[in-house]
Amino acid sequence: MLIKRISFLILSIGLSGMVSAQQSLPVLPEIQAAYAKGTRSVSGKPGPKYWQNTANYDLKVNFNPETRALKGVVEVVYYNNSPDTLKKLWFKLYPNLYKKGVERKTKFNDRDLNEGVNIASMIADGDQIAQSAITIEGTNMQAVIAPLAPGKQIKLKIDYQYDLNKGSHMRTGQVDEGSHFVAYFFPRIAVYDDIDGWNKFPYTGDVEFYNDFCNFKGEITVPKNFVVWATGDLMNAKHVLRKDIASRLAKAEKSDEVIDVINDQDLADKAVTADQPYNTWKFDAKNVTDFVFALSDHYLWKSTSLVVDPTTGRRTRVDAAFNPIHKDYYEVIDFARQTVHAMSYTFPKWPYPYAHETIFDGLDQMEYPMMVNDNPVAKRQDAITLTVHEIFHTMFPFYMGINETKYAWMDEGWATIGEWLIGPMIDTTMVDDYGIAPTAMSSGSKDDTPIVTLSTELKGAGTFTNSYPKPGLGYLFVKDYLGDELFLKALHHYITLWNGKHPTPYDFFNSMNEGSGKNLDWFWKRWFFEEGVTDLALQGMNKTADGYEFTVRNKSNKPLPIDLKITFTDGSSTNIHKSIGVWENGDEKVIIKVVTDKKFAKAVLGSALVPDKDKSDNVG
Repeated sequence: MLIKRISFLILSIGLSGMVSAQQSLPVLPEIQAAYAKGTRSVSGKPGPKYWQNTANYDLKVNFNPETRALKGVVEVVYYNNSPDTLKKLWFKLYPNLYKKGVERKTKFNDRDLNEGVNIASMIADGDQIAQSAITIEGTNMQAVIAPLAPGKQIKLKIDYQYDLNKGSHMRTGQVDEGSHFVAYFFPRIAVYDDIDGWNKFPYTGDVEFYNDFCNFKGEITVPKNFVVWATGDLMNAKHVLRKDIASRLAKAEKSDEVIDVINDQDLADKAVTADQPYNTWKFDAKNVTDFVFALSDHYLWKSTSLVVDPTTGRRTRVDAAFNPIHKDYYEVIDFARQTVHAMSYTFPKWPYPYAHETIFDGLDQMEYPMMVNDNPVAKRQDAITLTVHEIFHTMFPFYMGINETKYAWMDEGWATIGEWLIGPMIDTTMVDDYGIAPTAMSSGSKDDTPIVTLSTELKGAGTFTNSYPKPGLGYLFVKDYLGDELFLKALHHYITLWNGKHPTPYDFFNSMNEGSGKNLDWFWKRWFFEEGVTDLALQGMNKTADGYEFTVRNKSNKPLPIDLKITFTDGSSTNIHKSIGVWENGDEKVIIKVVTDKKFAKAVLGSALVPDKDKSDNVG
């Protein structure tokens, strides 16, 4: 409760000559080259010569849930929008993570390893590509092609097969007897961009993904009684679902209430899918970065929808597909709906960009376009934060096309701040401090590298903190500094410029500067590009004629917000908050002057979302 007779004054002491706002960001040679070529701009906008490649995928898959054998045909038209003639195509064979002898950063049980993806044939523009022209190295594949000139396209047809993993579940695989989450299941043309050329980083199970925006048609053939959920819109619900089930799904797409699309009785009666030996489920997804599917013969399906864009009345359907034995999942549909609502109307206050979002009861904590693979959890608050975190990824990396392989912080940091902000909206009793303690403890240690360090080079504690809480705190601190209105204006500027494209860190920093009208390089440089301990100290308190002066010292280069709780002898207290702006000029100390006639008892520095390494000097 605010005490009326208290006023505050901030005085800065120290290095005002070292004005950090005048420091520019160190720019990598490949970014400078992009500026010179005109594909990127120092303003943060895509350059006049910006380009990116794309493709149309037609995926036809037969999946056997008993043997886990997946046989597929990929027909793809790939468009070379680059200024370069391509003599090879690079592909990603992500299922080869489970191939015997392949390098991986994750330990798998030997019994879960297999022979990997078998490429039976590859045809390019009607001509067979010889096996000698195809090279497979781990999760990367190269194919020599006739030169593909700028502005031209190539049509490929690839026949392939592999066995889905049963154990060692890493983002994909069998969930239980009768349920599977199937991701990264087709040969995917790698990204060719203006920064690195081909994305040649192998997938080793640790760092995540980087894909072009493409159009997908998926046809998934599975036995009767198996329901399929996938990226994209289900185009033939009336042909693969029983009439009453399809009607419930159609109702959910227009209803604010939660509809039991598949209930316990439906499962008991085995009266869910069309009554034929096999059903082919057809999906369509436009301008997305990936396509995945999941299936089960014993999952409940709850569904609801909500208006995400009041201007157009556009709705998003939200689904939860889960095993009835997992009791936490009965509330997940509510958590998911509230998350989509909060994202559309509060933060980032952007109409949810896709027609549906499915939360699937799996064995992981992983996001995909329009899909989430979430494991069941024991605590309600964990179910909330997990649901929020993974759904928030819809914006970053999927809507924004981020290169997660190199810059995990550009999407995980956003999912983390989304979790911090939206979780307490769903449950007002919770305080989500995910990652704050590890950030404080590891700061200044050997694993504490700059956030902009490539994700492929991170080690130890930094693998987590650099990707999740540290960048999340950076976004949170800038939000606090700018204020909600200006921060959202800047963030929307970034989203408008780069949705459907491939932003780099510099595109983010520069577009946020332009969108806010403020040069934030002083903060970007110190928080994202430099190392340093995160530590504030309450250095002293002096009695003055009209109150008190408190000195707060920043023990490193990292700008942190100041949260000071002052308690008086009459039992009353007040909280003082100051944003990172007090450190903008590079000062080492800040004096907070409190004007009051009350008698001081105690002062405590810090808050739940400030990673202060040494709290022994936070009390005065």
